[in-house]
Amino acid sequence: MSGVTSGGTFEALRGQLHEAATAFADGPGALEGILRGIVDDVERAVREPLEIFPVCHHSPASAIAMARRLREKQPKVVYLELCEDMAPLLTELRNCRLPVAVQAFATEVEGFPADWSPLSVVAPVTEASAEYQAIAYALDTPGVELVLVDRSSDHVFQWENQEEPPGETPGPAAGADPDAPAAGEESALHGDAVGVEIGDLRPRFAELEEHLLRHGRVRHWSEWWHQYVELPLGDSDHDTYRQVMLLIGSLFRRLAPGEPHKVRVDEDRERYMWTRMREHLAATGTDPADCLYVCGAFHAASRVAEFGVHGSDTFTISPPSGTRWRHGLIPSSHAAIEAQFGLAAGSVSIAATEWAKNLKRTRVRPYRLAGQAGTKPRKGLPAASPAAAAPPADRLTGFLQRPPALDPLDEAELLGWSVDIVRAARRNGYLASTADAIAVFETSILLAGMRDRAKPTPYDFQDAAVTCIEKDAVPGRRDVRRLVEIMMGGDRVGQVGYDALPPLARDVHDRLAPLNLRLQQRGVQRALLDIASRPELAHCSDVLWMLRRLLPQGAARPIMGDRSLGERPIQESWDLALGTHQRALIELGYEGVSIEQVLEQRLRRTAYAPEATAATVLETVEDAILHLRSRRLADELGTRALEVLAGERSVDGAPEVLRRVRRLLAYYRTSEPVLPPWIESFVKTGYAHYCTRLPTAFTDEEATVRQVAAMLGFLFSMESLALSLGCDRTQLELALAQSHPAEPARTALLWAARTHLGTLSRAALRERCDGLLANPLVVPAYPRYLSGFVHALEPVPGLADFVVEAVSNAFARLPDRVLLPWLPTLITTLRAGGGELAPLIVREAGRIFPARLAELDTWVPPWRLPEAPPRAVLPPAGGGASGAALLAAHPATCDALTDLLGYEGTWDTTAPAAPGAALLARHPQTATALEALLAAG
Repeated sequence: MSGVTSGGTFEALRGQLHEAATAFADGPGALEGILRGIVDDVERAVREPLEIFPVCHHSPASAIAMARRLREKQPKVVYLELCEDMAPLLTELRNCRLPVAVQAFATEVEGFPADWSPLSVVAPVTEASAEYQAIAYALDTPGVELVLVDRSSDHVFQWENQEEPPGETPGPAAGADPDAPAAGEESALHGDAVGVEIGDLRPRFAELEEHLLRHGRVRHWSEWWHQYVELPLGDSDHDTYRQVMLLIGSLFRRLAPGEPHKVRVDEDRERYMWTRMREHLAATGTDPADCLYVCGAFHAASRVAEFGVHGSDTFTISPPSGTRWRHGLIPSSHAAIEAQFGLAAGSVSIAATEWAKNLKRTRVRPYRLAGQAGTKPRKGLPAASPAAAAPPADRLTGFLQRPPALDPLDEAELLGWSVDIVRAARRNGYLASTADAIAVFETSILLAGMRDRAKPTPYDFQDAAVTCIEKDAVPGRRDVRRLVEIMMGGDRVGQVGYDALPPLARDVHDRLAPLNLRLQQRGVQRALLDIASRPELAHCSDVLWMLRRLLPQGAARPIMGDRSLGERPIQESWDLALGTHQRALIELGYEGVSIEQVLEQRLRRTAYAPEATAATVLETVEDAILHLRSRRLADELGTRALEVLAGERSVDGAPEVLRRVRRLLAYYRTSEPVLPPWIESFVKTGYAHYCTRLPTAFTDEEATVRQVAAMLGFLFSMESLALSLGCDRTQLELALAQSHPAEPARTALLWAARTHLGTLSRAALRERCDGLLANPLVVPAYPRYLSGFVHALEPVPGLADFVVEAVSNAFARLPDRVLLPWLPTLITTLRAGGGELAPLIVREAGRIFPARLAELDTWVPPWRLPEAPPRAVLPPAGGGASGAALLAAHPATCDALTDLLGYEGTWDTTAPAAPGAALLARHPQTATALEALLAAG
């Protein structure tokens, strides 16, 4: 690319820079090349037929200059550095309260690594920004076209370095304020989205930034920019502002360290934008003089061959990937912008305050979208008629030679700040007084003087307030630094209006309208649902339970009420914060048009995920029944659970599988005439699966006692159903016979299982426990045996009395010297291994032990009572004669029953017939048929 020829508007500046390079660098060389190159960049951008307007993101000076230039020039086409696929959403900004962020979102990626999903790109918009002024002017001025020319959201990820996933390299955030507070709720409004902004202007040369901060006597970059760029350019004319911003952009560009990937992406973005602009100019025939190109100052000083309306057309824009992008508006905040782009805490709020002060001082009338929520019309200077384009003049030399203008001290403003911060500190628990206000006032002036400033800046005042008021500890939730940020304007949080919400979010608000709550308002609101008296609120309850399942914790939190299988709600109470979690609700709208559709998609995604387990799939079955009431989906997911269970090679999820299968069986048995085929197959497959895995689980060190107990619980509780479906109990008997555990808890569990099957009697089990207590070498391990017995209550709840007996025998037989060291181990073992089964033991102990203290001395434990001899079964009287003789002797009961039933009859007084085969002799057909069947077999 040919450089700018010598001679021209900035020739005098070139001569002065040549003399400076000779004096400071002992002769012209590399320094002169950099300085002269900066001037060449400025002159090339100034002479471009299509006017380039350099900006810095969220800069009040840029916004004021933009509003003033738009009223002077009144361009017909505005080219804006913003992702071109976000253009349709800009008209919805009028339905929002700023700040908000334009978002592109994709959950199903194609052409990108799967671990990047979901993909998200946000572009925040504030009122005190040049891009908002350009958008408002173009959308509300007839005959003006707004064209977004930056790369699409898809290209943002196409151009990412494949070695570094998007979002992990913060870029400007690396030099963020070290004193910034931890990220909170407002600072996380953008989630993990990749941020794009217009006018990212920050030194990429670490030594340069450190040099500027040190010599500027400031702590972070935001403060330096406010002091040395914002304030001097606040009242400057258009040419001065433009040339200074071009100078800064060229300086930072030429002193960049030259990271190959970052330089390539920046240059490709510039090629992309100029290619799009030339395509639009060629298609519409618009005169470049009637256009305005709004971009960051860094990109305005571009040196690519495609720069300018007469640049080369060698750049080819790659086609988008197959990823399907969704677009919408999400709420943003000053804290979220600061956190995402590495700005100092409170800097965007200070910029908003500076914007309001500049409007009053300059009387510039800003542009605002008609019907914009949260804004008030401002009076200002009337619009000027379009001025003829004047040749560019050298304003840069005078600006660089002019000493900085020292603003006089505004004592009234500083005094008001000091009084307000003391008042706020007292409200937040600080022991501040009038003396502290005086100290803050004087310290602010002192700090400004030490930093070569006549007027204290908000940052000087913040440091002074922290120095004078902050003590050893923060008495409340907010420290003094945060109180100053709130006093300077606070963290303004935006809101997306109802008309700008996606269909799903609007549907949620419509369906919750009977609650009569302002759901778009931030904060927590209490909703009371008396479903018994107002049945129409049942639909609101359904929506709230689905939102609880889909949205982050805290968006919809039930206070009273529960939703479980087979139960109907009567009354519910909810804490709702849908306004606070508006971004999450909006992102749901990217996945579907209704929450039922989104929930079904997520349930399917969970069930068919590669890492899905039988327990997680059964959870989706339960959710499908609870929230969607879909028998079709529940059957499909149940079949999937059957497939996953058959392929599992571990028993990690056995407790959860047991709990959910029991619950689903209880529900289907009470609500359906027959069990669904999938759950019958699940029980049958699970019986065979756990029988096969049982011997290995008893000896596997990775399997816990709770998991083995859950396997036995599944086998014992589902045994009757499994046997009716064709399973063989021999499988279970063989599995227990092949199990040989060595660990005490598993050994006790095996003994309990054998007792349940009848292969080990209670007497034999009691003898084994007595043998353990009698063996001094085994006594220290006895708590682990008890832990196994406690876990055995899951599959064999009938052993509760035996567990009470085992614990009681231990306390009765062991001496104190053994019992006291052993007691903590017993307590910790029972608490860690069987906390949920302890109530069953306590209840059984309450049934066995005496209820009164006086009865304890004479009480004998049931297991020490002698066993009663079995009663002999006497044959019926009369050698098997009919038992009707007793009824004939006392007919009053039968007579009363016949009268009640309306039956008239008489007693048969004949002697009873001989017992035996009289009935078969009277009806021989059945016996004859049976004889024929047996003969044929």
